[in-house]
Amino acid sequence: MATEKPHLNLAVIGHIDHGKSTTVGRMMFETGTVPPHIIENFRKEAEQKGKGSFAFAWVMDNLKEERERGITIDIAHKRFDTPKYYFTVVDCPGHRDFVKNMITGASQADAAIIVVAATDGVMEQTKEHVFLSKTLGIQQIIVAINKMDAVKYDEAKFNEIKTNMGNLLKMVGTDPEKVPFIPISSMEGDNIKENSANIPWYKGKPLITLLDDLTVPSKPTDKSLRIPIQDAYSISGIGTVPVGRVETGVLKKGMNVVFMPANKSGECKSIEMHHEETPSAEPGDNIGFNVRGIGKDDVRRGDVCGDVNSPPAVAEEFTAQIVVLQHPSAITAGYTPVFHCHTAQVACTFTELLKKLDPRSGQTLEENPTFLKAGDAAIVKCVPTKPLCLENSKEFPQLGRFAIRDMGSTIAAGMCIDVVKKQFR
Repeated sequence: MATEKPHLNLAVIGHIDHGKSTTVGRMMFETGTVPPHIIENFRKEAEQKGKGSFAFAWVMDNLKEERERGITIDIAHKRFDTPKYYFTVVDCPGHRDFVKNMITGASQADAAIIVVAATDGVMEQTKEHVFLSKTLGIQQIIVAINKMDAVKYDEAKFNEIKTNMGNLLKMVGTDPEKVPFIPISSMEGDNIKENSANIPWYKGKPLITLLDDLTVPSKPTDKSLRIPIQDAYSISGIGTVPVGRVETGVLKKGMNVVFMPANKSGECKSIEMHHEETPSAEPGDNIGFNVRGIGKDDVRRGDVCGDVNSPPAVAEEFTAQIVVLQHPSAITAGYTPVFHCHTAQVACTFTELLKKLDPRSGQTLEENPTFLKAGDAAIVKCVPTKPLCLENSKEFPQLGRFAIRDMGSTIAAGMCIDVVKKQFR
């Protein structure tokens, strides 16, 4: 059975129209996940609508609205196998309206392919995505420079983008020497499964082989259970079924769990993964589970499920270390943007700006600054405007990292370094 292979969640990110969906579709086709006749059907349908080049992308974008608009909106979970691993692809939207979905996708990923089109090079969105993937804790990155066919497989063009991307990675503290850069054409299939004769100057491995060089992160099974909830469904005959990804700990059938911040608890009756029942679930598993005594109004997206004896923290206030990406003016105390943390989206007020830091060394530059601007790193105190599950990022990195958004763009990113927990009787 294929499921016995180690599993990795792979995010595919990058600017809109740089070929993310086509890359995913091509990888699924080349690994035999999508049979040729399905691609053929997609191709015919795409050509009828005058979008012949979209055939592979359509494998991912099987939502009707997405096909008609030609962009990826939701996060599509798809699976494919390489010789060594089985991957769940978290396809992250590149369109700027959809960055919040991209945050949810990337926060579930063990590794990322950042797709950059050779025709455009590094765009604003590429910068934002590199920054976010770093903040969201993605340790393993592959940079795929796509659409090489459109620049006649020009090595100089590849090297120019490689240099620009390298500088961007250095800015977020990633050593570009440790990141594989690969020239590809997802449309033509160059360097996806095997090295292409069109790109004789590239001496590295093809993309699918590079994926087998990734490593599976160790599973934090020894920590307390934490499952950020993505959705909750009401299923007749079963009841309420929360859906989410186990971040830490192990969920077992029969366990008593609690949902925060609602503070509602019950017994886990069943766990389902890939449409099959399973007695337990570990970090990395995307599951649906049914809890006795939990009604549909007790749990919603953004809540976190934990062990009743070690419940998830609900923040009364918290101290965070942030880096400001961009802001039209300046950030001052009293500012209340939306914090995207795990699956939660909650507005939080900056109550105090404690320190301005040197982004490179982490040394304090200024105590109690009056404002923060783009490029600044800082330590700040914040208060959520409504209950928010948030943990110290040292203990639970997955529940302590966040992106801060306002006016349709990501303005900062950061992590929680201290939390004052709300007390429940």
